[in-house]
Amino acid sequence: MFLALLSHWHGFVGAFNVFKYITFRTFGASITSVLIAMCAGPAYIRLLKVRQIGQHIRDDGPQSHLSKKGTPTMGGGLILGAVMLSSLLWADLGNHNILLTLAVTLVFGCIGYLDDARKVQGKQSQGLTSRQKFLAQCACGLLAGLVLYQYHDPSLRFPFFKDLSCHLGVWYVVMAAFVIVGASNGVNLTDGLDGLAVGPCTTTFATFAILTYCAGHSKIAEYLQIPYVPGCGELAVICGAFAAACLGFLWFNTYPAQVFMGDVGSLALGAALGCVAIISKNEIVLALCGGIFVMETLSVIAQVVSFKMTGKRVFRMAPIHHHFELKGWAEPKVIVRFWIISILLALVTLSTLKLR
Repeated sequence: MFLALLSHWHGFVGAFNVFKYITFRTFGASITSVLIAMCAGPAYIRLLKVRQIGQHIRDDGPQSHLSKKGTPTMGGGLILGAVMLSSLLWADLGNHNILLTLAVTLVFGCIGYLDDARKVQGKQSQGLTSRQKFLAQCACGLLAGLVLYQYHDPSLRFPFFKDLSCHLGVWYVVMAAFVIVGASNGVNLTDGLDGLAVGPCTTTFATFAILTYCAGHSKIAEYLQIPYVPGCGELAVICGAFAAACLGFLWFNTYPAQVFMGDVGSLALGAALGCVAIISKNEIVLALCGGIFVMETLSVIAQVVSFKMTGKRVFRMAPIHHHFELKGWAEPKVIVRFWIISILLALVTLSTLKLR
């Protein structure tokens, strides 16, 4: 909005020219987003309490979690609200990459909302069935993949190899859906402890703010020898908004949590990460930067496959953060150590830019 309103006036007021710069608008969106999240947070939590939107805890989980029953959930709506408002103010809404990413975020947020609402109404830990949720995610992911196929080069680029790529053709749609749905479920599985998912989301979005800016800047992309994607740099604005909104939400979600993210937040955040990674040609890099989400997902897959094939469990409980809890780690220790790993993975991801 600021860009559209002030672009016509920069010739008269030179200071308005600063709104043309992506870096300035990224910082503006970040500051706006974190302020919205932190200022609106207390009122949002009170609203959830008044409406009795509380979390229901599984009886078969760690016993320490039973005390969290009734804690307000669906706090992810606070993150989405902060991101949408700051994007409306600071992002170029004429950029199709921005519109697609925000649309994917909202649609997956709606799926998460339906899941959370059913849990609250039914007063149980089970919302939508796994089949219902997965089919809805796949349908939305395929639709997003079709849109991406129309606007972007349908190829998969491999980091560390300058000229190595795989032209996927129409299979690009399936790959895009796989990345979006996989990232969405990865964040969702990680969201099992206070602040566990939102911490890595903050570092991953902050990292992708840098990656998207580099990919959208022709001279930087040429220097780093990474794929140049026209219009991709604008995604840095909403990546900054996402990172800052997550940081603001962490103020209330840190241990002991005043509010839980819920599926409305986790599904949307993961889908947004997947969409941004595809547009910037960093699908494989997302697996490195978001290694925490990959580890959580693989732990569930390994647990299910092992139990069905051998009748034995690999972990005491999956996802893997529960395994460490049952081993005797205090919840804050699990959370902080996973944050540390996420920060290290983000640093490794950024350090590989020149190695590509």
